[in-house]
Amino acid sequence: MKIIMLGAPGAGKGTRASLMAEHYGIPHISTGDIFRANLKAGTDLGLEAKKYMDTGALVPDDLTVKILLDRVSQEDCQDGYVLDGFPRTINQAEVLEAELKKLNDKIDFAIDVDVSDDVIEARMSGRRVCVKCSATYHIEYAPTKVEGVCDKCDGETILRADDAPETVRQRLKVYHEQTQPLIDFYKERGILRMVSGSGSITDALAAVITILEQG
Repeated sequence: MKIIMLGAPGAGKGTRASLMAEHYGIPHISTGDIFRANLKAGTDLGLEAKKYMDTGALVPDDLTVKILLDRVSQEDCQDGYVLDGFPRTINQAEVLEAELKKLNDKIDFAIDVDVSDDVIEARMSGRRVCVKCSATYHIEYAPTKVEGVCDKCDGETILRADDAPETVRQRLKVYHEQTQPLIDFYKERGILRMVSGSGSITDALAAVITILEQG
């Protein structure tokens, strides 16, 4: 089963992707992790990507797809995988689709985690991260025992710049402009499935499993 997770920043697609991967015994693959692994290993693809990254340029879509296909061709992906963070644009989706087709392969499902912008802003602005050990908390859902102090290492917990309301609003704007059109792209192909981003983690996994098993 080959699955793409869609959803706005803070919608919870990463959490759901991890749960699904664990449930089905397939890898949870994020493009960020793939890039870091290739750079660390010094692979040809990693070195090629590094040329762009060192200048602050975006890695071209065709190269990103090559790196992704190299990862999903590995043995642990034989029974499927969950993609998290890719594709982000229609062009990336088209390149991925074309390259998979050459391999007589395809994506089985694209799951959109649906959450309103207001809820996402509230979620993300409530996040706190420890400056020492990077442990994450939430002032409402998972607060520290002592306000502003990490439970694990006593470091200071802060609101990251990425989670500030004005930054979140900008990230959501970019998402709606660039990534949300993917919903229509996969709907046209008949593989889009919608799941609510609200509710408990247990409910979230159960909802996704139900959707996938219905086909």
